[in-house]
Amino acid sequence: LVRMKFLQLLSGKPGKLEMLFQTPFCQKQFPYMCLATSACLYSKKKKVNSYEQVDQEKYKNLVYSVTSYKTSAQTPETIFEEDNLLYGPPDKHRPPVKAETKTPKNWVPLINPNKRIPLLNSDSNLPMKIALQKTKMPSVTRILQQTISPQQAFYLERWKQKMILELGKDGFAEYTKNLFLQGELFHAALESVFLSEEMATKEQREDVAISGYLSSVQHVLKDISEVKALESAVQHETLQYLGLVDCVAKYRGQLCAIDWKTSEKPKPSLKNTFDNPLQVAAYIGAINHDANYDFQVSCGLIVVAYKNGSPAHPHFMDPDLCSQYWNKWLLRLEEYMDRN
Repeated sequence: LVRMKFLQLLSGKPGKLEMLFQTPFCQKQFPYMCLATSACLYSKKKKVNSYEQVDQEKYKNLVYSVTSYKTSAQTPETIFEEDNLLYGPPDKHRPPVKAETKTPKNWVPLINPNKRIPLLNSDSNLPMKIALQKTKMPSVTRILQQTISPQQAFYLERWKQKMILELGKDGFAEYTKNLFLQGELFHAALESVFLSEEMATKEQREDVAISGYLSSVQHVLKDISEVKALESAVQHETLQYLGLVDCVAKYRGQLCAIDWKTSEKPKPSLKNTFDNPLQVAAYIGAINHDANYDFQVSCGLIVVAYKNGSPAHPHFMDPDLCSQYWNKWLLRLEEYMDRN
């Protein structure tokens, strides 16, 4: 009511109401002119959207599949459908059959059922040491080398070329020669330990080439007893192959074929030893089918000793694991026989 009275009063005097409204608007004319200058932005040429040139009818299904799914709502099925729409159906192929799924044609048991073990073993405390005879029979090492997988052959060749690049051909030859020499010295030192039941000789312990390896295996030697064979030749009379087993002894109460390995790099698991488990299984089978040995073995042990003296890794192979690797060995043996 008061407002209406006030407006009536002003309207009664000509020019008063007009002055009231014009004055503030005249003072703010310049700020509002800025709006007029911004209008020139709309006068610029509109950008062409490249997506408008796409044949939407042709790619209708593709556009729909992309826009109809939200990332958070995707499932393996919807992803497969999108992939199928974008790239077409996948090529169907049958995966290659793994070697371990095959069954050896000429299967021979790991344990010899026809071997008779005497009730009383020989009273001699000296381990057996049969010299390796030169025959036409292939060795375990040769069979494994000539049936190596393409993947292992690739990595071995790549390592060889890398070493030759670093050391040169003569340097690499010297390097490999020293590796074999260290292995021989290490095996000889272990043999002296087992034969004398004492520590290796002072000269062997102080030999820089093998002192680290000997320190590495000390904790393993404490678990080994009743050595039955050392650096002894074994021959499978049925399958016609031979080898030289490093040691046959009890490890924590279990009779094992033991293989001593030297390494500059750690090998904490059995898979890091590549074909060594097949080698041990081959030796076990040969011992069990060799008439020169009046015992049978069902377990294996791979001991990896380190040059820097760090504790060796002993990899124990129980009877079930030995049987698995025995089957793999038989397949490799068949492959070698087929090639030769």
